[in-house]
Amino acid sequence: MKDLKDRVAVVTGAAGGIGRATALELARQGCHLAISDVNEQGLAEVAGEIEALGRNVSTHVMDVADKAAMEAFPDAVLKAHGRVDILVNNAGVAVSARVENITLEDFEWIVGINFWGVVYGTRFFLPHMIKADSGHIVNISSLFGIIGVPTQAAYCATKFAVRGFTESLRIEMMGTGVGVTAVHPGGVRTDIARNARFKEGPDGSADSEESAKSFERVARTTPASAGRQIVRAVRRNQGKLRIGADARALDRLARWFPVGYQRLIYRALKMRQR
Repeated sequence: MKDLKDRVAVVTGAAGGIGRATALELARQGCHLAISDVNEQGLAEVAGEIEALGRNVSTHVMDVADKAAMEAFPDAVLKAHGRVDILVNNAGVAVSARVENITLEDFEWIVGINFWGVVYGTRFFLPHMIKADSGHIVNISSLFGIIGVPTQAAYCATKFAVRGFTESLRIEMMGTGVGVTAVHPGGVRTDIARNARFKEGPDGSADSEESAKSFERVARTTPASAGRQIVRAVRRNQGKLRIGADARALDRLARWFPVGYQRLIYRALKMRQR
């Protein structure tokens, strides 16, 4: 989808982080926006920035894990904008805990948002794109959809699921006018670590503030850079986008040493604990 002028893009989780940055970059490239989030105030602020760029924008306060709300979402977008061309399933949350300490409620919560949110968004918007024989779907996975990390089993489970779902969908859409991209960000400076349901970090720390600071120290990529890369991937109909040198390096490591990388992570964390 090389020409984005006057296209209509839907972005979930758009009140902050990668979602906000992607929505603003799409607006700069000529798109009108339908943005959603559970954060009403943050959503309104982003809408104001989009309007300042001269684009039309509609806001939709909703939880992507709510099946009924997501099923009604396409009709609301079509009513506001008359069409839908791009969908960015970005909304996501995190749980940080060892498997024996994760509550089933926390597991259900993260699966509802990170996986079912992507499935609902894709399933309910896709028929409109197929009918038009035009469109592009972007599903945000993670570096943790490529490698496993201790205390991130729930998060990894959802992001590996998004990866498999998206790669399968891309094959199904080959030969049509609908493009599909799986995005695997590495460390991006967002608030996801600070907003996580936290019990313990990968290095064994039980201090959520210190764990968040540790993440921020290694997160080298800005949301703005991530947003630009995502929009460029849409233009190029790129099937897989790894964001950040860490994502590219660890993806290669996992492919070259599919079991060995796990030992390396274990040893690195043990050294950090010491």
